[in-house]
Amino acid sequence: MDDCCAPRGIDGYEREFDDRFAHRLARDYRRNGAPAAARRIVEVATSTGLDGASVLEIGGGIGDIQLELLRHGAAHATNLELSGAYESEALRLLDEAGMRGRATRSVGIDIAATPEAVETSDVVVLHRVVCCYPDYRRLLDAAAQHARRAVVFSHPPRTFVTMAGVGLLNLLYRLRRHPYRAFVHPPDAMIGVLERHGFEPLYRDREGTWCIVGAVRSL
Repeated sequence: MDDCCAPRGIDGYEREFDDRFAHRLARDYRRNGAPAAARRIVEVATSTGLDGASVLEIGGGIGDIQLELLRHGAAHATNLELSGAYESEALRLLDEAGMRGRATRSVGIDIAATPEAVETSDVVVLHRVVCCYPDYRRLLDAAAQHARRAVVFSHPPRTFVTMAGVGLLNLLYRLRRHPYRAFVHPPDAMIGVLERHGFEPLYRDREGTWCIVGAVRSL
C-alpha cells in the first residue's frame, strides 16, 4: 500500500532480489525469451521511434528488455539497479548476445534520490519497478526528467484483490523482519506525474497481471 514502510536502504532489495532469483530469470529468458509483459513494453518503446536511440532502464534486472531494445534498433542502453545480484547474469547475457559494448550497468544509484548522477536518454523504461518503490512521485519525476522522448512503465492493477494480496504479502515480510515492501500506487496519479512534465499517455493496456503505460513527450 502507499503508506507501507520503504525498504531500509539497498539491503531490502538485495535480500528480495538475490542471486537465486537472478539465475532463475536468466534461465527462463534463455529458454523462452522475454515474458509477455516485457515483450509488450518493447513493442511500446519501439513504437516511439527507437532507431539510434539511447535507453535508460531503471531496475532492469538481468537486462532482458535492454537486450530486446538493442535488437530493435536502440544504439545504447543504460541500466540502474539497486540489487547487485543481477550483475553476473546480466553481463553473461550481454556477452552471449555480443552486446556488452552497447550497454552500461550501474549498481547502487537511486535515481529518485540522486537524479543528478544519471544522464538523460531518449527513452526511459521501468518494468516491475514502481511497485517496488515507496515514493512513486519522486521516482516518476526522475524518470520524466531523464526522458527526452518517452517513458514506458508497468504497474499492478489497483484492484481490491491486488491490494489485499499486497497487504498480506507485506504482513508476511514484517513477520519475517524482511525490510522489503511492495506497493500498489494509484494509476491516474502516476500518469499525472508524467503529464505535469509534458508527457501524453498514448498507450494504456494490460498484459497478464501488469498494466502498461506508454507516454510520449508533447511537442
